[in-house]
Amino acid sequence: MANLNGRKILVAVSNRGVEQDELTVPLQRLRAAGAEVTVAAPKPGEIETLVSDWEPGDRVPVDATLADVEAADYDLLLLPGGTLNADALRLDDEAQRLAKSFAAASRPVASICHGPWLLVETGLTRGKTLTSYLSIRTDVENSGGTWKDQEVFRCPAEGWTLITSRNPGDLDAFTAAIENELAA
Repeated sequence: MANLNGRKILVAVSNRGVEQDELTVPLQRLRAAGAEVTVAAPKPGEIETLVSDWEPGDRVPVDATLADVEAADYDLLLLPGGTLNADALRLDDEAQRLAKSFAAASRPVASICHGPWLLVETGLTRGKTLTSYLSIRTDVENSGGTWKDQEVFRCPAEGWTLITSRNPGDLDAFTAAIENELAA
C-alpha cells in the first residue's frame, strides 16, 4: 500500500445509483493509505448506492456538494460507475465543470465502469485511450476516444492522465493504479 498522506482526492457522484463497491472499495482503501477523500454530490445528505444497478446498497455520507468544491484543491478526481449514477452525473453542470477543470489543470482523473460517460459528455475522451464497461464502448469511440478491453489502462495523452477500469472485478488493479499515480 502506498503512502498517500497529504494527498487529496475528490469523488464525484450523484446522490443515487452509484455502484456500491466502485465507491466504497476505493474510498476505504485510499483513506487507509492516508489520503483525504471527499465525496461530493449534487445535494447534501447521503449517497444511495446500488449493487449491480439493481439492489439497494450501503448509504454513504456526502462530504460536500459538487458546487462547493474546486479542482485546484484536489490531486485527483475519481468517477465511480453505476449506470444511474453515471447517466445523471454526465448531465450535471457542476460535474462537467469539475471534470473539465481537472483536465485543464493537468490533474489526473480515474474512472471505472460507466464513469467515463461524464468524460464522453464533456469531450474529454477525444484523443484518449481508455477502458470502461463494454456497453459504453461505442460512446467512447464516437466521442473520439480509443477503447481497450483491459483491467486497467493509464493514458497520459492530451496533457492530463486518465486511469480507467472496466467493472467492479477490476477494483484491485484500479485502486492500485490510483495509489501509484498519487505516490509518484
